[in-house]
Amino acid sequence: MTDASAAYLRQKSENAKKTENPDKRMAIIKIVVIILCLVLAFEVILYLFIVPCLAPVKIVFTGTRDVNGMSRMLDSERRKPWIRFDSAQAVSILSSVPSIKEVTLEKRFPDHVFVRIKERIPVAMTFVMVDNRTIPVQIDENGVLFPVTSSYLLGDGLIPLVTGLPVERIKNGMRLPAKYCELMAQVSKIQKLPQRYFAAISEIHVVPKDYGNYELILYPVHSKLRVLTDRTLNESTLRQMLVVLDVVNSVEPNVTEIDLRYGSVSYKTR
Repeated sequence: MTDASAAYLRQKSENAKKTENPDKRMAIIKIVVIILCLVLAFEVILYLFIVPCLAPVKIVFTGTRDVNGMSRMLDSERRKPWIRFDSAQAVSILSSVPSIKEVTLEKRFPDHVFVRIKERIPVAMTFVMVDNRTIPVQIDENGVLFPVTSSYLLGDGLIPLVTGLPVERIKNGMRLPAKYCELMAQVSKIQKLPQRYFAAISEIHVVPKDYGNYELILYPVHSKLRVLTDRTLNESTLRQMLVVLDVVNSVEPNVTEIDLRYGSVSYKTR
């Protein structure tokens, strides 16, 4: 073979390789693109059909400390896939809890449900009969009664004990009569003040009067006397009570009762 022939063959081989390399690269690119398309198609099928239709829903609670308790209440719903989750039923179940004031729910594709809970904030406590035994219950500013939770404790200076209310037994969502709801609103307003007035009171007793009215008896902490006042409970009344207590205790230690009604101050001794 002459040198010219060998050079020709080498040149032809190199040209064939140059033609073959782009074809191989293009084939590899096509394969990669096909694989990516298949993966993308699988992701689309997974999130559009499989997850919403088959996977158990994921519920996220906010606004409550009792996440486990709320989750157990929705046990029948949280086992369902997202597409079969009944939002109205879930809201109805949670709203039946006396300590819950408001429930909002949002379903977020493909598998999440966000539940926002607004709990009732107690402003007072009282005692009622349940199953032939006396138990403490809480009352919010709207006069709704609900079971005691561990978040709020009696005697912390914020939640006063109110007795004498016309409540013997408690039912879910039970509300005090309208005239006593006014008292709960007054208590709530006092609680928002910087001074902790209720830390000086061990009990607020409601005394029904004729014609549907009522008065209040306040029992100061660490004292055997009682303070009579009308149905209006405000900062002025409590401040006056504290001042009178200081004066009376220093002047007349045998006082058993202080009367702040009718715009005057009087007291009884033993």
